[in-house]
Parts: sequence; C-alpha cells; structure tokens
Amino acid sequence: MSTQSVMPYAIGIVLSVGVAVFARQVGFDRDRAFYPTVMIVIASYYVLFAAMSGSIQAVVIESVVMTLFAAAAVAGFKSSAWIVVVALASHGVFDAVHGQVVENAGVPAWWPAWCLAYDVGAAAGLAWLLRRGLVASHART
Repeated sequence: MSTQSVMPYAIGIVLSVGVAVFARQVGFDRDRAFYPTVMIVIASYYVLFAAMSGSIQAVVIESVVMTLFAAAAVAGFKSSAWIVVVALASHGVFDAVHGQVVENAGVPAWWPAWCLAYDVGAAAGLAWLLRRGLVASHART
C-alpha cells in the first residue's frame, strides 16, 4: 500500500481518537446524547455529497440510509448505548461497500476509507468507555 492510500485510514483513526479524548476532557461524552449525535452527523455526510452532485436519486437513497442509522442512534440513546457502538461499526462496514451499493458522484475518492477508519475508531472508543463504566450504557428511566 502506498502512503497516499494509507493516509485516509491513518487520519480517520487519529481524528476519532482525538475527538474522543477531547469529548472526555471537556465532558461532552458525559451526556448520553453525544455519541448518538455523532452517529447522525456521520450518516448525514453522504446526503450532503449527494446534494453536491446534484442527483435527486442519490439524495433520496442516501436519505433513506441516513434515516436507518439515525433510527439506530435514537434507539441506542433511548435504550442501550451498545446499539450506537454497533451502528457506528456498521456504518464503517457500509463505508467499505458504499460505492458498490449507492451511486453517488459527490463522494470524494478518499472519503470511504477515512470514514471507515473514523467510524470503527469511534465505535471502539465508545465500547471502551462503556466497558469501563465511564459512559452510562443504558438510559435512566
């Protein structure tokens, strides 16, 4: 692998760790809404790229996919944060196959690799926090 092909993965991992550390330091992740919100924002980017391409069909398809990930984020917020871990990791898998599933000319060539690394890094970070009890895994009733 060339440096250029590894770069999006490296930057995605470094940024996911950086965001997690920053969120921990300033207390953003004390609120159960932080990682579900991150999940929704992550899922929205493909809709943005579709809009940038000018393809209504891509916007509709990407919006449906975003809605599924947003629903998982809400379910995780309302019940178990482990659902958000699975949603983040699943979005990383989606990134790996996105180009074969959805035609979206607005997606930058480096995006799927970067987003896969970020998503998996964020999922691993949240799982680590949950395992150590640093973030509440279940909503308070």
